[in-house]
Amino acid sequence: MKNLLLSLAFALAATVAPAAAQEVQPLDGIAAVVDEDVILQSELERAVRNIKLQYGDRLDQLPPEPVLRRQVLERLILVQLQTARARSTGVRVADEELDGAVAAIARQNNMTPAQLRQQLASDGISFGEFRSSLRDELAIQRLRQRFAQSMIVVTEGEVDAALAHSGGATQYRLANILVALPSGATPEQIAVGQEKIEGVHALLERGEMDFAAAAVRYSDAPNALEGGDLGWRSLDEIPTAFASIVGTLQPGQVFGPARGPSGFQLLQLVDVRDAAADSGQMVTQYQARHILVRGDDAAARARIDELRARVAGGSDFAAVARESADDTVTRDAGGDLGWFAHDDFGPQFGDQVAGLQDGEVSAPFRSQAGWHIVQRTGSRQASVDDENRRNQAREAIGQRKLEDEWNRFLREMRGEAFVDIRPASGAITGG
Repeated sequence: MKNLLLSLAFALAATVAPAAAQEVQPLDGIAAVVDEDVILQSELERAVRNIKLQYGDRLDQLPPEPVLRRQVLERLILVQLQTARARSTGVRVADEELDGAVAAIARQNNMTPAQLRQQLASDGISFGEFRSSLRDELAIQRLRQRFAQSMIVVTEGEVDAALAHSGGATQYRLANILVALPSGATPEQIAVGQEKIEGVHALLERGEMDFAAAAVRYSDAPNALEGGDLGWRSLDEIPTAFASIVGTLQPGQVFGPARGPSGFQLLQLVDVRDAAADSGQMVTQYQARHILVRGDDAAARARIDELRARVAGGSDFAAVARESADDTVTRDAGGDLGWFAHDDFGPQFGDQVAGLQDGEVSAPFRSQAGWHIVQRTGSRQASVDDENRRNQAREAIGQRKLEDEWNRFLREMRGEAFVDIRPASGAITGG
């Protein structure tokens, strides 16, 4: 439990809140200028320190200091660019939302918010830094959700094809090493990249380094410091170029080098599992009622607070929903949503419901539709029927498409940005 919390805390604390160039304190150096914002030297030092704390007594697995600083700085640059884009497109994270996210993290780790705060303090992470980083993370999640809604389409034909060619319930844990190439790479850049990836592959074949250590040291991918771990995926979630190969590999085997849109890659099959055997083909479903107040202004917030106070004061939730909810689909049924899986109404809504006990009412929280309160009325384990399998396939295809498009979007955003990495950062700026 503690390791899970610390891992999350270090990941969040490695992000950086925007700082306007004119607000830089004279005693704090600048590690990088990113468009109209800066990343301060102190922020880079803190992020590097947190990564080292996360690795504990495994510091020998980290790359040389200049390479590590470059990897961490690139993460901070991408976070800076994403949070700036979120702000410019009107994404806002209210304090109430942030409070709810902190409470959810505490619940997931069997803590109260006060205990979470104490745990962070004992590990040298200020609660203010944690909240600021978490706010950035939530803003980036919302930006990604908007991107998915506008860019990702999954057709029924794609779902049919995926089910027809699916590997059943088999899931594959993958890891990758990326040697990135710039857009419009020159023949010389391509040759250098190919030489580097072939050199890494040779190290692996000779057994001089394991895959995770090589990823930490040599990969240009955002997951390099996680040993290149890509997590568990079904075939539907694996890019088409690799899906046909993965099924032929044995755990531990490496495929590549192969050139893709981002550069040259090595892919390792870490492990295989039968998800059906793990889950018994069962999923958690929830039953809940909700009250929606449309709008995101102060008046909407005041109204949802008033409705929440009425319920807390003893008023029947269903009666309040029938009288005051703005959702015309569920209002007459007292806000009843029936039985649904975690992500049926979006991950944010699902997280709120999953964090409640049966009969408990959430604090007000905001979605793109407006302000909500939700009362969880039940939960159960349900079998994965055909419709659920279709939904899972649709979600997997959508996630695969989103990952490809989002990574392309990040590369374009990074390429178009003005980024000036200062020598004081101590980061290697070349390949």
